[in-house]
Amino acid sequence: MSRFVEVPHRMLPAQTLDALLETFVTRQGYDTTDVASDMHDWVRELRRQLERGELLIVHDLQTESTEVMTLAQWQSFGRAVADDEEEGDC
Repeated sequence: MSRFVEVPHRMLPAQTLDALLETFVTRQGYDTTDVASDMHDWVRELRRQLERGELLIVHDLQTESTEVMTLAQWQSFGRAVADDEEEGDC
């Protein structure tokens, strides 16, 4: 069984998705002090990136945490988008 499972962002309640995206903004060091680009602007941009498939919501079964990952981060774990999670048993 794989350690990481992709979670379709459309399955998450809006508040949960916003909280994940806000955490991602903070952790990635986006400038949230700029009056022209506040947190809401960043979250909207990240939602667009999710729609384009540039970002993914990923649940880590080992740590039981859910994170936002870039497509490059996901692929660094040797995963392709929409990998079959049924492959191989423990």
